Amino acid sequence: MSSQQGSKSTRGGRLRELLATGKTIICPGVYDGFSARMALAAGFDCLYMTGAGVSMSRIGMADLGLATQTEMVDTAGMIANIDPKTPLIADADTGYGTAANVARTVERYITAGVAGFHLEDQVVTKKCGHLKGKECVSLSEYLTRIKAAVEVRKRRESDIVIIARTDSLATHGFDEALRRLKAATECGADAVFLEAIRTKEQLEAYRDAFQGTGVATLYNMVQGSTVGLRISPKEAEQFGIGIMIYPALCLLPAYLGITKALRALKEGAEEQYSGDTGPQGIFEVCGMNEIQGFDREISEWVQAYEQEHK
Repeated sequence: MSSQQGSKSTRGGRLRELLATGKTIICPGVYDGFSARMALAAGFDCLYMTGAGVSMSRIGMADLGLATQTEMVDTAGMIANIDPKTPLIADADTGYGTAANVARTVERYITAGVAGFHLEDQVVTKKCGHLKGKECVSLSEYLTRIKAAVEVRKRRESDIVIIARTDSLATHGFDEALRRLKAATECGADAVFLEAIRTKEQLEAYRDAFQGTGVATLYNMVQGSTVGLRISPKEAEQFGIGIMIYPALCLLPAYLGITKALRALKEGAEEQYSGDTGPQGIFEVCGMNEIQGFDREISEWVQAYEQEHK
């Protein structure tokens, strides 16, 4: 990590504390309140808000740069505040415009309670990093985005973690991709994210480039992708990866499970469930017991107050 300090009581501080352990942080990709609740119930220490998931769940559109800053910030704020003790890393795409737009995005993510975010070098009309036909901006424009984010963090006296992402491996080659990431860290980025690594040789070189620098590395494990290298959490640990995100971890099972249930109903059948998969179990995952307990606590206090002041 960079020299940027953080307090354990802040969102960014908790993320920095996890990174300081030297263990790989495994982050399931969530995109709405329900997926976030399930990930929290499973006991993960950190969550990742996937831009692709937000685009598909919130506006029903593929990940082609159509989700707006407002939609991303609103979703991130909702997820981050379900459990403020669990840090959230959010996709910030390209920052949504010029340096001024990037600045506003970072300010709003800080206010929303996001612990960290990644900012990339694709053109504003971007697409999923595992699709063909990506285009990247110049190095100078990329650094303008990173520097704007770093400056806003400084002015807001925040410890939010800035992750510099590059998609230039596909467009400019490995050497240029590393050059961009190194330049981003010189601007003040805390961590780096090389998108769509294809081989273990590239992964090793990625690790070696930042080993011992205090800069954390992020690996994007997109399940089902035909582009990126598939590695396990254990392998990520061995390679010294600081953060491992799984953006499709909730998306794919949701798509497969819901599609299966819909097809069954369309064909005149019905999916059968057992155990705690009814409304009661689902509501409990979504905080029902805590909400009802809070209501009882307030009601009991008011009743005791009224009894005392009769």
